[in-house]
Amino acid sequence: MARKAQALSTMLALAAVLIAAGPAVAQVKPGGTSTLGVDTSATDTGKGTTDDPDSGKGKRGDPDAGGKGGRDAPGTPGGGTTTGGGDKSSVDGGTTTVDEGTGKNLTLEDCLDEMAKAGSTAPVDPDCKDKIDEYGRVVVVVPDILVDLFPSEPAAKGGKTGAGVAVSVERPQGGASTGAATAGEASNPAAPSVAAASAPPPAGSQSPASPAPAVRRIAPPIVSPQAVSGAFVPDEVLVTIDGGATQAADIAANFGLAVRSQRRSELLGVTIVRFGIPDGRPVGIVLAQLAADSRALARVPNHVVVLQQAGAIVNYAFKRISLAPETASGAGVKVAVIDTAIDVDNPALSGVIAGEYDAMPEVEQKDRNHGTSVAGLIAGVGPFRGMAPGATLYHARAFEGGRSTMDVILDALDWAAGKDVAIINMSFVGPDNDLLKAACANARARGMVLVAAAGNNGPGAPYGYPGAYPGVIAVTAPDADDALMPEANRGAYVYVSAPGVAMLAPVDGGTDAVTGTSFAAAIVSGAVANLIHENPNRTADWIEKALAETASDLGPAGRDDDFGYGLINAGAAAQLK
Repeated sequence: MARKAQALSTMLALAAVLIAAGPAVAQVKPGGTSTLGVDTSATDTGKGTTDDPDSGKGKRGDPDAGGKGGRDAPGTPGGGTTTGGGDKSSVDGGTTTVDEGTGKNLTLEDCLDEMAKAGSTAPVDPDCKDKIDEYGRVVVVVPDILVDLFPSEPAAKGGKTGAGVAVSVERPQGGASTGAATAGEASNPAAPSVAAASAPPPAGSQSPASPAPAVRRIAPPIVSPQAVSGAFVPDEVLVTIDGGATQAADIAANFGLAVRSQRRSELLGVTIVRFGIPDGRPVGIVLAQLAADSRALARVPNHVVVLQQAGAIVNYAFKRISLAPETASGAGVKVAVIDTAIDVDNPALSGVIAGEYDAMPEVEQKDRNHGTSVAGLIAGVGPFRGMAPGATLYHARAFEGGRSTMDVILDALDWAAGKDVAIINMSFVGPDNDLLKAACANARARGMVLVAAAGNNGPGAPYGYPGAYPGVIAVTAPDADDALMPEANRGAYVYVSAPGVAMLAPVDGGTDAVTGTSFAAAIVSGAVANLIHENPNRTADWIEKALAETASDLGPAGRDDDFGYGLINAGAAAQLK
């Protein structure tokens, strides 16, 4: 109980330091109870003590008295041999920096003034390094009792977290400090390093317990939270780094995070680390804290993305695009489908799937309807004929229960890019995410055609991504009478329209009527596969332009926020040179 009471008292004192308006130093020596720089663990009696290394005749607060006084040798509990030169140490409320042999007595305020005059973020005078670290943060010495009661892993050497409180923990090996040598070294900023003091003893001698190296633990900085929009996993963030597992572990230690997964991204060219937040900090706070670390190249929420399927209504077959079913073909064209699991036994997909990848293997597969419909509308065969029969599909399972997360989506995109596909169909919508944006831009730079659903969240919904990114063809869904699906998103990012209301499509175990911009996107992906099949030299830029120029205008004249450029006309696009 006594130790807990002492810990509580010390924590309150440290909290008072951090809250104070002006800068202050809280230094608590092992075995003492000093707070706010006021030394209460020893009195200056002229005899050396374990907590007061400055012996001699000097009076407290008088740096020039006791001319024969000197600093105790490290590890000497008082009465040590004097070194001469005059005792220049002074308590002065505990905020005076001792500069042995130079005559300087620099307060924390003096150190800060020098930094301000020099325009520096680090201490200018070496005598200030026991008060301000190399990143400009006030140093607080934590007593062993707090280290014992609240242990934590040390921060990585050289880790930076920006503005914050640096906590120096000096802890002897094997527990709390005992003996005069440890106390003297802990309280003496100018003492030799612990590593030097613990050199191996002469042969044949018995080595006493050696103090462990000082540990520097970095507390996450106090910051304003970063604004986060859209749905996201509440206890995770995604971070890109140039390093590997060691760097990820260092960042986790510095910021109190847990590495849950990491992998090298094909499209981003960096490592994506999924960090967990075990202490319950808000995602916006953690993102803001990570922004101060240059090793964290990009920092985003692990956004939740949702498939875009509306409720089924009446049976309806799509024949609205000017493409003869008997000549339609996607032979030789690779198309990636990022979606739910699929019913590989459905006759419409017989021989259609060339490769499969499960981006969420730890989640049981139950939902196969959406992915089966999208794949069938693109390249279905047999009794149900898709837009581009003969196309080769590469299927990445990335959804279950209609939902996925950004780390899974990025994994699936990387896999698809590694297959060198010509088209990536993304029949889903989520919030804006910097990593997804970069992945799409890099895929497009590789010449891939990106097709995405515009979204089924209604006229007042925010833009849906990835459809709203540059270089992605966002598709909306009118019905057989060219009336827009009421649930469709609107906005300047909507590029073209394609049938997507009450269409007959394959599902798990059969066929059914499906509705949504997801299926309109599948129609466009199939149409694009036809265009590439007819001429493999057609580029992504050419295809975007051809779809826009040949679309049948719907709604107000010209491009509009409801229909984009209008209903695609695959037959007319194929005639363009």
